[in-house]
Formats: sequence, structure tokens, C-alpha cells
Amino acid sequence: MACYAALLHQPPASPSPCTSGRVGSCRVRPPPLLQRRAPPLSVRARISPRCSYAAAGESAGAGAGEQPAAALRRVLGTPGAHQAPACYDALSARLVERAGFRACFTSGFSISAARLGLPDVGLMSYGEMIDQGRLITEAVSIPVIGDADNGYGNCMNVKRTVKGFIKAGFAGIILEDQVSPKACGHTQGRKVVSREEAIMHIKAAVDARKESGSDIVIVARTDSRQALSLDEALWRARAFADAGADVLFIDALASREEMMVFCAVSPGVPKMVRSTL
Repeated sequence: MACYAALLHQPPASPSPCTSGRVGSCRVRPPPLLQRRAPPLSVRARISPRCSYAAAGESAGAGAGEQPAAALRRVLGTPGAHQAPACYDALSARLVERAGFRACFTSGFSISAARLGLPDVGLMSYGEMIDQGRLITEAVSIPVIGDADNGYGNCMNVKRTVKGFIKAGFAGIILEDQVSPKACGHTQGRKVVSREEAIMHIKAAVDARKESGSDIVIVARTDSRQALSLDEALWRARAFADAGADVLFIDALASREEMMVFCAVSPGVPKMVRSTL
């Protein structure tokens, strides 16, 4: 089961060097900044925007010539649960990569807060998400899953959204079945579109992927667990898998038992979950 969490790992600070064996007697002298001279430009280290922070002998991001979607599918193809922390800009994405995670995803809630200073209530547009996403994907080498809300309209809008996310360099795209304007997954009172419309949106996403010659990972999310019932959410998850979704995501699962039931749906399809359980 693939899972994601909006948590960033922060490595412990390195202990300060101390030559004294007495506790509390260590004093670190500040470096003589005024005596330092900057090295000439010819010998300064250059930092690539796609540098990898994987451990020695391990590749966290896409290999040479490997497409972002292929790198994400490689992660999903390995057994176990894989954390993919949230990011909202290029710097936060680099922190995720530097911490050693193999993938990350864009948080619509965080991007709305960072760009607009407003809650995630459907105010972010397709163009703003593409603009922010392109900066993020260009900053890291690990695959990035993009939050595309509900596709920003009908099936034609969904197709345009998928193609735009592909061009922006995303490895995956999350599409949900909420009505417009959508609401953050942490809120109550969400509403979802009909079964038929939700399935058509996933089929439109699959068509857009084929038309683009891409292999972007389609993550089908349903908010019907909170809006309607667990049974409805499980039905939609099965239908999304039959429509061609690569990863299934039921938001707002209420217990570990519900997670276990969800994992039994379409056993060969990876699952995504967001929970504090």
C-alpha cells in the first residue's frame, strides 16, 4: 500500500566540536569571517537544480533518461508502504528530497495558503497550479504527484488538466470527485458528483494520457466516505480501477479497519491514504 503524509523529516543537528571533557565548558569560536576571501568563480561549486540527495549506491529520483512517471511507477512497484511528504514550492520539495524520500506530492491546501493566504476552497486555478508545479518539478529529481483538485470542470477540462500536468513535469496526478467549488479534505460538508460523472472524469484522464503518449500515474480520489458512506466510497474505488486509474485514494477513512477493507478492493492496484491514525 502506498501512503503519503504531510510530514517533513528534519535530521538532528550535528553536535558542536568540543576539545574539553568538562560539561558546559565547550566554547565554539566564530570563524574569522573578515579574513576569508570568496573563491574565484572558476572554482566555486555549482549546484544543479536536479541534484539528487539519495544515499550512496541508491537512486531516489529518476535515473538518466528516465521519465518522472517511470520513476514513480518504479517506487509503486516495490513492496511496502512509501511515504511521500507534501510540498508547496521548490524549496519545500528540495527539503523532501534531501531528507531521503523517494517521492513527494503537491498539497493544494498548502499552495493556496502560500500563494493566496487563503484556505483550500477552490480558489486556486488550473494556471496557478501548473505554474507552481513546474517550479517544483524543475527543482528536484524525485517524482512529484500533482494535486489537480477535481480537474477544474467537465471531462474536456479534465483532459486539458492532465495534458498540462504532463507538460509541467509531474509524475502523477490526483483527481477527486468533489463538486465545484471543492473544499479541503479536512473539512466537513463536502459534496461529490454523481457516480457516472466521476467515472467519466477518470476515463477522460486516461484518454488524455493516451493522446499525449505519456505514462503519467493517475490517482483517483473519492471524497464520498465523508460525503455519503464507506460502501459508496468502496464502490467508486472499484469503478475507478475498472476505468483505468493506477492508484486508488479514499479520503477521510475513519479507522484502521476501514483501511484494511479499502486495501482489499482491487488488490492489484496501489492505494493512497492520508490519515493520522
